[in-house]
Amino acid sequence: MPIPASAPRSTALPEAMTPFGPASAAILAACVSTLLAYNVPPSSTVLNQALAHVGWGIFVAVLCWTSMFSRIRADSGVASLLAAIGVLVLASAAAPLWIAEPTSLAWSAAGTLAVTAVMAVSGAAATASGRLQLAFSSIAWAWLVAGALSLAVGALQVFAPDWADGDWIARTGFIGRAVGNLRQPNHLSSLLLWSAVSVVWLVESGALPRRLAFLLYALMLAGVVMSASRTGMIGVVLLAAWGVMDKSLSRSTRRLVMLSPAIYVAFWLGLAAWAHDSQHVFGGEARLTAEGDLSSSRFGIWANTLQLVVQHPWAGVGFGGFNFAWSLTAFPHRPVAFFDHTHNISAQFMVELGLPLAIFVLALLVHALWRSFVLAKSASGLDGIALRCAFMMVLMMALHSQLEYPLWYAYFLLPTAIAFGLCLGRGPDAIEPVRVSRVWSLGFTIAGLLVAASGILTLYDYMKVVAIFSPTETAAPLPERIARGQKSWFFSHHADYAAVTTTDHPSEQMDAFKGATHYLLDTRLMMAWAKAYAERGDLERARNIAQRLREFHNEKSDDFFAECDDAPPSGPERPFQCDPPAKVMGPEDFR
Repeated sequence: MPIPASAPRSTALPEAMTPFGPASAAILAACVSTLLAYNVPPSSTVLNQALAHVGWGIFVAVLCWTSMFSRIRADSGVASLLAAIGVLVLASAAAPLWIAEPTSLAWSAAGTLAVTAVMAVSGAAATASGRLQLAFSSIAWAWLVAGALSLAVGALQVFAPDWADGDWIARTGFIGRAVGNLRQPNHLSSLLLWSAVSVVWLVESGALPRRLAFLLYALMLAGVVMSASRTGMIGVVLLAAWGVMDKSLSRSTRRLVMLSPAIYVAFWLGLAAWAHDSQHVFGGEARLTAEGDLSSSRFGIWANTLQLVVQHPWAGVGFGGFNFAWSLTAFPHRPVAFFDHTHNISAQFMVELGLPLAIFVLALLVHALWRSFVLAKSASGLDGIALRCAFMMVLMMALHSQLEYPLWYAYFLLPTAIAFGLCLGRGPDAIEPVRVSRVWSLGFTIAGLLVAASGILTLYDYMKVVAIFSPTETAAPLPERIARGQKSWFFSHHADYAAVTTTDHPSEQMDAFKGATHYLLDTRLMMAWAKAYAERGDLERARNIAQRLREFHNEKSDDFFAECDDAPPSGPERPFQCDPPAKVMGPEDFR
């Protein structure tokens, strides 16, 4: 039965909105992780991701401390989800032995996956203890606030791009498109879609007046239009499908959700008209032209991935080994960008884990997603609406993961895991009394605090390599900074990169290549690696790397290959990169 417009306010809302309640913690987590524009090299997202660990860890600690858990009553989907995460943890832990991946990358991946498991179990525990509405109300307020502020940032990037200073408001690299402070249009669109879902819950639970809620919902869709994200466009259609199927929503809210595509089109036409009248660029129109076609890159990388799967069907190329394997495999017609991901989570698992293990992991995840759908569909009342909103958040991120890799970023991964857990927990039966225990609450609180501590530890560790790429006036000499960075637990590969690309004789840094090459093989690194092998007299490996680099047609390598223009046709003075290798080597020859 539809909930009437005068539906009672959720009893969880006042508790959630206390100054030190879960909502305050969630708002802090969402805002600090998605609105921070300031960054320091070598990575533009590490600060945001570390703050996501801190913020969502604190949220879990606050939520669990204010909850009184009985034994955890969870659906079988929780076991499937945790089993899938467990397999990935084992795969990442085995990567240093299997594909010689540096331990810094393996530990980072395994640690993030372990934190993901904590988030999922905490969400399931909240539902099991009857705190579903409290937990989801907190999350909804968080994404509404973060979405509204991100919308303001995106509007400035489109209408007043000169205001973007790079520290408070990120500069957009996409003319006429909003990217938010996460610097990616598709990330902004997913954040705003989550905000739209949050508005649905807040209006249905009585936390927002309907007129204000409907205005906010429309504005979030306007932000999706400004991002010009194709993933966002598909997400808007998914919202409409939700409105058609979910008859538990009040009539006015359901109509609004069903009209999502019409609202989207109206804003699209309005922005296009504004751009034409004011002689500005609307990025959405450019995306519809041949220049914005993704077939030359996205379809190309998927085709290359399929070929790698065919070449390594059983054991894959190793967890985290896609870029290494793809960059060192001959693909004469490869996409020219340096891809570190397949842009499809299913393909990623298949190419890195091998078909048998990948199918097993995907089956576990699909089962967990199906169980969350079944539980959300069967629930009634406000709990049912909360579950369906949480399920929509998970479903949208699953959809996004078929075209991009948002779950490789902690600021999306951790809240997605919490929402997934909320969907899969089973609330206490009304007939069965709940035996309250502070032990469970204390345990989850400590787990949340440990997650927060891991984020702080990550920030401390990251500063070791920041000193290499962004030194202060009193910084130590470069070799000393590199040596200290190579002792980093999670980021030593960045220091290895600096070591091999700043020396005149890269062959003296062969050990550092073992770390640097497994993160991202780019032009500068491949040239240094090829030169290192040439200096050691291993011309076959040097020529293989040079040949792979030539396939990227990157302008930064023009000078490297320009030496061949005036080179003698043969002899010891002929540069090694001018001749093709006598034997084509693969990634296994460089581990």
